Amino acid sequence: MRRLRRLAHLVLFCPFSKGLQGRLPGLRVRCVFLAWLGVFAGSWLVYTRYSSYSELCRGHVCQAVICDQYHKGIISGSICQDLCELHLVEWRTCLSVTPGQQVYSGLWRDKDVTIKCGIEEALDSKAQTDAAPRRELVLFDKPTRGTSIKEFREMTLSFLKANLGDLPSLPALVGQVLLMADFNKDNRVSLAEAKSVWALLQRNEFLLLLSLQEKEHASRLLGYCGDLYLTEGVPHGAWHAAALPPLLRPLLPPALQGALQQWLGPAWPWRAKIAIGLLEFVEELFHGAYGTFYMCETTLANVGYTATYDFKMADLQQVAPEAAVRRFLQGRRCEHSADCTYGRDCRAPCDRLMRQCKGDLIQPNLAKVCALLRGYLLPGAPADLREELGTQLRTCTTLSGLASQVEAHHSLVLSHLKTLLWKKISNTKYS
Repeated sequence: MRRLRRLAHLVLFCPFSKGLQGRLPGLRVRCVFLAWLGVFAGSWLVYTRYSSYSELCRGHVCQAVICDQYHKGIISGSICQDLCELHLVEWRTCLSVTPGQQVYSGLWRDKDVTIKCGIEEALDSKAQTDAAPRRELVLFDKPTRGTSIKEFREMTLSFLKANLGDLPSLPALVGQVLLMADFNKDNRVSLAEAKSVWALLQRNEFLLLLSLQEKEHASRLLGYCGDLYLTEGVPHGAWHAAALPPLLRPLLPPALQGALQQWLGPAWPWRAKIAIGLLEFVEELFHGAYGTFYMCETTLANVGYTATYDFKMADLQQVAPEAAVRRFLQGRRCEHSADCTYGRDCRAPCDRLMRQCKGDLIQPNLAKVCALLRGYLLPGAPADLREELGTQLRTCTTLSGLASQVEAHHSLVLSHLKTLLWKKISNTKYS
């Protein structure tokens, strides 16, 4: 009876015709092998996914290290008490894409927030017990005890000059940094406050948030403790397929990607409103109060929007100051222009005679954004607008050359695009 039951089970999962009954042993072995392979593949998938998650999502490590430094009096900040004593910061969904930069959605005092914290030093340490001391020595090592407020001001100004360029607006930015450091408003900056703000300045995104804090399309900074900081809640993603694991995205055919964008994404008029906000953000990055910034990873995954479909830059990690990009390119040896790439797509030409990278990028921000908008706006665009919109976007993607040479054309093309989109949605519920 047992043999018959096993045979019935085999027939159920590995059906075969009567003519193949004579080859039952071979089929049985094959089916058992396939079943084993399926179980092995499934187990491996679960294991790798769990391992990847446990490596990427280490918010508990981040909080433990930060609170350890806070309780020792090494760091301070406006949310330290809420984070480490009152436990009013709730960590929710893990959004990290790299182990060194922890990103979580969260809740703080009834506000939806994004929690960000870097733990490179702790993760690099082999021993768990050595993680906190290593972080203290590497990250919170400046300024040292005995540094005067004047010396700290000069130290901050020199750092900003190196990263943003020698701009006349920098002393005002230094004043904002010192004002932020004095979070308890006692008119003095303690060593713990200075160490915390200095550590924050080493975070590229925080430096960008500080530089763009008056711009409506960058997330607002809400508070910090050491180099952990909170910003406004996570904006909605502009393209739902961007949330797929990176290994699966190339497997989607372009037609399916376009269909997902139209089915799951906002209606076209809302997409037009988001696009207008993205174009305004490009304007804000071009010759702002604290210099020019380059978008060095131009993907829809970084495009976010609020509940009212106002554009918000979802991730500033890959937005770089012009001074930082030029410093990276200066004197860099190259064989091809690919050797002159900062980030993902900030690429400069290679002087093959001198075998050195040139200082100006091949594509300005606007050209890269327009290439992105062709796939975002043209599908589902109104018939009476599609041709003209396609023409303007194609013209926009051809922008190149020195920033000084394209500035007037840059502004004109950007203005035409915004006007074209705004005309279509103005005086409607979408405006």
